[in-house]
Order: sequence, then structure tokens, then C-alpha cells
Amino acid sequence: MPDVQALVNDFLNKLKKRKIEGSRATARQTAEMLRLVISQQRSPYTNQAGTLIDAVRAVGEQLIAANPLELAVGNIVRRILHIIREEDLSLTTAAIAGLGLSAGSDDEDDTDQDIHPVLSGASLAAAARSTLRPPSLQTLLEDVPDSAAIPHTSSSGCDSEGKSKSADRSSRTWKLKHDVIEAVNELIQDIATCHEQIAEQAVEHIHQNEVILTLGSSRTVLEFLCAAKEKQRSFRVFVAEGAPRYQGHLLAKELVTRGLQTTLITDSAVFAMISRVNMVIVGAHAVMANGGVIAPVGLNMVALAAQRHAVPFVVLAGSHKLCPLYPHNPAVLLNELRSPSELLDFGEFSDCLDFGSGTSSLLHVVNPTFDYVPPKLVSLFITDTGGHNPSYMYRLIADYYSADDLVVQQRPTGN
Repeated sequence: MPDVQALVNDFLNKLKKRKIEGSRATARQTAEMLRLVISQQRSPYTNQAGTLIDAVRAVGEQLIAANPLELAVGNIVRRILHIIREEDLSLTTAAIAGLGLSAGSDDEDDTDQDIHPVLSGASLAAAARSTLRPPSLQTLLEDVPDSAAIPHTSSSGCDSEGKSKSADRSSRTWKLKHDVIEAVNELIQDIATCHEQIAEQAVEHIHQNEVILTLGSSRTVLEFLCAAKEKQRSFRVFVAEGAPRYQGHLLAKELVTRGLQTTLITDSAVFAMISRVNMVIVGAHAVMANGGVIAPVGLNMVALAAQRHAVPFVVLAGSHKLCPLYPHNPAVLLNELRSPSELLDFGEFSDCLDFGSGTSSLLHVVNPTFDYVPPKLVSLFITDTGGHNPSYMYRLIADYYSADDLVVQQRPTGN
């Protein structure tokens, strides 16, 4: 079997050196790494869920500390912790339901059966899963019986109940890990196909002869626009170049290659061109719990221009980018300063910079990576589960994470 710790250390080095780019690739590899940790974890006969949670939490804290700015890492760690808790509750409630059903069948003439109805395993599992998230209007529509009483068992079924409990604990020793790994596999599949699921909704939002504005380069935006093109939608795309990395040049070239009418503009021309635009469609680095967006630098300027001219500002984001933290959380780092070499040539400005001579430099170069777009500037979020208003994002995030796991954060590594 592979050395799990060696693979974890190799993945940590890749995160620290920024060798993995993009939230989607980072989220997928994080889920695959944690799946390996779960599969190699040897759990005791009892409290298997607690052992798995501790193992995932320990590795997750190292991964988050390696690259705190890549919030997708923490999102996947918390998603998998939530999966473990959910599968454990489902198995527990299903086992209780099974014991109640077997005990009730031994005493069919017991009049208490009318007083204490036997609940099915599916009903109890649904009731248990509802305890993992705060109450909402959505939970009112779930098919959960009014009576949550545990089925009544008679004294004649005590022996069979004890045997059933022993057999149940034995089966849960392997079944919990199996179910968790299956759920993680589904999560990895969802991450891999999130672009396609978002792109399927393009025809509902892009109409004939519209003008779309975007900034920089985003794989999700590219697939979204091309999906609308394949549905015989005829529209134009304005692409702001996204200085200083100029990722918009790559997106514009790809759009032209796929047959879309594309116009490349400078970032400073956004306000001048926004009056001709019908909709702004952009990607995101992360979506916070309050509906705010951490996005490539320059997007806040685009959002302000869209609000000024009443142009819808639409954000595309896979569910792995939904972060349960708030922007004011001290564990959240909203920005990163990149190398000044992207802005200027050191040879040309060498007389203005301090290279260790001891004198203070007259020229300071600041090159931030991200912008924060407040929720009031966002018109709509389109995720792989559908379109949502910014005010609904907290509810959507609550379905993916457990409140007990929000404290997972980076610890000092000592390096």
C-alpha cells in the first residue's frame, strides 16, 4: 500500500509552491487525497466515525495551512467531514429502525403498536440528516413522519435485540467507511463535471443578439458561452484583458477559435463600453457565506460599472467554491501580492528601487491578486445546482457543511 504520509507531504509541497492552479484542480486533488487517507485509516471497533473525523481533520489542517488563499481546500475538507457525520447518522438511525422492526414482528398482538408506530429506516435517516443543518422552509417539504418516537419493543424481544445490536456494530465497522468513500467518489465526480452542469443552463440566460462582457480568463465562463453558441444563440462577447496577467487574451483567442464574435478591450475601457452590454458574466475564486465573491482583481470595478448602468452581474461558480466562512473571519485571507515583475521591468526602474543598499525606495509596487465583490453588486449566482440569489447562498452552503466543522483552520507549521 502507498505511504500515505509521503503522498500528503508531496501534495503539501505542491500547494506551498503553487504548482496546482485553479480551484477545480485543487478541489479534486484534495478530495482524492482525503479519500486515500480515509481508505488507509484503521478504525477501532467502536467510534469509527470519530476516528475518521480526527484523521481527516488532522490532514486537512495541514493542507489549509499550506495555501490559505486557496479556499477550495478548506471547502473540500469540511465537505468530507460533513459526509462522515451524515453517513454515520444514517447508519445509526437505520440500525435503530431495523431493531424496532424486528422486535415489533415478534409481538404482533401487542396493542402498543398502535400507540408507538414503527418508523422506516429511510424516514429515520431523513430525520437524522435534517439535524445536520439549521431549520428552514425547505425542510418542511421533506417526507418525515410527525411521530419521531423510537419503536416500542417488548421484553420478549430483548435477546433478539441484543444479538441484532452486536451484528449491527459488526457490519457498521466496514459499512461506514465504504459509504463514506462512495460519497467522496460522488463528490469528485461532481467536481469533474461542474463545468458541464453549469454550461447546460446557458441557453436559459443568454438570448439572441445580446452583448456579454467578461474579464480575464475562466474555464467555466468559456464553457458557458460556448454552450450557448452550440444552442444556436447568436451574441457578441466583450473581453476585458485582465491586466497585469492578461488572461483575457487567452480567453478571447479561445472564443474566436470556437466561432464566437469577440471584442477585446482594455480594463480601463469597461465603463466606456458597459452601456452597450446586456449582461456581465464572470467566474469566481470563492463565494463567501454572505454572498460576497472573491474574484480576480478588477472585477469589483466591473461590478460597480454594471450597477451604475443597471446591467445584470452574473457569477458562475461550482459548488466546491462555496465557502462557509465570512469575509471578516480572521482565518480568511482575501488577497495575495504577486511579483512586481508583472507590472514593470526592473532594468528600466532600477534607479528607483532599493536592492539592499540601505536607503529607502521611492517606488513601491503593489500587485494584488484578488478583489472582493460585495453581495449587493451581484445579481445572480449560477452553480451546478441551478441559479440562486445572493441572499440564498447561506442556505445553500448550510446544506453542504456542518456547524461543528467550521472551526477547521490552519495551524502554524513551524517553518
